[in-house]
Amino acid sequence: MSGGMTELRDSGVMIRLAHQAMLKMGLDVDTVFSRLGITAELLSDRHVRTPHAAQVLFWRVLEEVSGDRDIGLHLGENMPVYKGQVLQYLFLSSPTFGDGLERALNYQRLLSDASQATAGLDGDQAYVHVDSSSDETGSLRHLNECLTLGLIHFFRYVTDGEFHPAEICFSHETPAGTEEHARLFACPVRFGQQDNRIVFSRQLLDLPSSHAEPELLQLHEKAASEQIARLERQDIVSQVYRIFGEILETAQVSLEEVADRLDIKARTLRSRLAEAGTNFNQLLADYRCNLAKRLLAGTDESIDEIVYLTGFSEPSTFYRAFKRWTGQTPVEYRNARRAVRREPQ
Repeated sequence: MSGGMTELRDSGVMIRLAHQAMLKMGLDVDTVFSRLGITAELLSDRHVRTPHAAQVLFWRVLEEVSGDRDIGLHLGENMPVYKGQVLQYLFLSSPTFGDGLERALNYQRLLSDASQATAGLDGDQAYVHVDSSSDETGSLRHLNECLTLGLIHFFRYVTDGEFHPAEICFSHETPAGTEEHARLFACPVRFGQQDNRIVFSRQLLDLPSSHAEPELLQLHEKAASEQIARLERQDIVSQVYRIFGEILETAQVSLEEVADRLDIKARTLRSRLAEAGTNFNQLLADYRCNLAKRLLAGTDESIDEIVYLTGFSEPSTFYRAFKRWTGQTPVEYRNARRAVRREPQ
């Protein structure tokens, strides 16, 4: 089994921007987030990264709750411009829009592990090609349309309103109605294309930034590099969690066993976890705690079954551990969560 495989994740800033747009649109945020399992703690965690595969469920739930066939477009229309992050500062402090774009693409993992954005030239036009390394989400119409609008708004912001697309291409098929596409993009929109791309005048690449600052640019590149390095250190945590999910029910969970499945030495795993600011026992406790809480709150599995699923050999050991983690017994926790769900909205 390869140790390089890890779950694709998106920056938590994406869900926070979506949350602000949903509030602005007057959508039933509580219902959406309840169905998705998104908590206030997750929203407030500035370092959280959410599973990219969850985009599939997110957009399905959002369309069902809103009843809006163009929900991706409308969420993108109402989403705040992406600000206050190092990618914004890289753009603004770069000499030109083209320089800023090149630098930002070097650090796109800060937004998503799944993004595969590239820039290119075609005659007198330039383009940004946006793709996903995930087959599950690459053809999601709402995600592609929301992301494209978000990028256009961001490009317009960093160019002081000068950026305007010349053409938009989408890989998904033509939807039932395209009136909103015409209104929001204000340029030709083509569907059923080979890829998703934003086409614009090549001249925009040379547009000077009114905020260009060489010394700040160096600081921003350093900050971006450090954030990427932190994500790379966290990759090992995601890999260990994945192994937990595979073996917790059926095998002895030990640092040596996990290291063997990742094809690395135990001392190497121990060292890499220390670099990520954690250790094996802490990760195992966190994983078991989160799994137990999810099963207690979201399923009708018996306590004995949850003991088994979380890898404990005895119910009494599980009860003691759960009380230490949460301050409640498993039954108290389940009853409290069910009571919250029964409260009128």
